Amino acid sequence: AAARLAAEQEVENLSGLSPNPEKDIFVVRENRTTCLMAEFAAKFIVPYDVWASNYVDLITEQADIPLSRGAEMKGKCGTNESELELSWLEQAYTLKLFFLKEGHNTSRGPEAFWRLSRIQFIYDTSERTYFKDAVSPGKHTASSHRLSALVTPAGKSYECQAQQTISLISSDHQKSVQLLLSEVRLQPFDIPADFVFSEEHKCPVDQREQLEETLPLILGLILGLVIVITLGIYHVHLKLTASQVQIPRDRSQYKHMG
Repeated sequence: AAARLAAEQEVENLSGLSPNPEKDIFVVRENRTTCLMAEFAAKFIVPYDVWASNYVDLITEQADIPLSRGAEMKGKCGTNESELELSWLEQAYTLKLFFLKEGHNTSRGPEAFWRLSRIQFIYDTSERTYFKDAVSPGKHTASSHRLSALVTPAGKSYECQAQQTISLISSDHQKSVQLLLSEVRLQPFDIPADFVFSEEHKCPVDQREQLEETLPLILGLILGLVIVITLGIYHVHLKLTASQVQIPRDRSQYKHMG
């Protein structure tokens, strides 16, 4: 059964299709049907210890580790739980994303949604591309704590162009590792057709930026409409007053009236 499942599952790294070299595209397919799609740019900011010049004190350096193109990937799709696992630089770095779909009751009745429920990042400070002279080099695991991110109504995809920061706690003396995500389009459940995202659910930051972009235009249109209406009323007023008989202000002219 396991062999049959492995044969029926396909995972594809389509990052080469993205015009952005920092953006990766991943697809998981089961039974010849797309069940998970993810597009995003990711970078990790990882603090680590090195010896000071006196070789007595420790100082903290920072490694900036991007998610490399060509990463190896694994995927798992389920009715209520899905996973995406990415490894790069000969498995010196591994990112695991866990998704959960659940429901809750609201004033409008029961509603379902999915979210990013857990993140795990495994990194090796003995890897020399990003870590230089780390003290006590070795593998560490940074994990999320009670995570509820990318919350999206069921049946929709999540989209967020803005950069988001998620904090992870490392097994390396409880250091805080930062995951920077941007240009995210993601859907781990209920994909309607092969390689096709459902309608997008925009993140609050994108919604706010979109409102900030459109608000001046809306206000400009309203102001223009008010000016047109004011000018129209003034024009009608002039016509009405022009058609009325003008009463002379000089009383000596009254004798000529009638």
